[in-house]
Amino acid sequence: LQQTQVATVIPYFLKWIEKWPSVSALAAADQEEVNAMWAGLGYYRRARQLLDGAKFVVSHLNGQLPSNPKDLLRIPGIGPYTSAAISSIVFSAPAAAVDGNVIRVLSRLRTIEGDPAKLSN
Repeated sequence: LQQTQVATVIPYFLKWIEKWPSVSALAAADQEEVNAMWAGLGYYRRARQLLDGAKFVVSHLNGQLPSNPKDLLRIPGIGPYTSAAISSIVFSAPAAAVDGNVIRVLSRLRTIEGDPAKLSN
């Protein structure tokens, strides 16, 4: 939910879960069906990534979502932030979901000068 309000998403989520109650059910859908259900939210790339990710989970991971960030990164459409968020929220794993805002705040608190995105490790 980056630019969409929770109140807007709830009805979509409820319809989505009713239509595809499991990863396997979603993986069996086609892209047109997924796009139709997604209509109104924008960012259709995310709808495509959800379908691709569901198909990967079913075909490569026996329909089970991995619980750690490293294995989640194998799923198409899941990057470092999302893998950490899923691991920490769903599986209570010690993973930090760090986005640009967190990096900026920590940089200011630690008085690190320069563009945080351009600083090397």
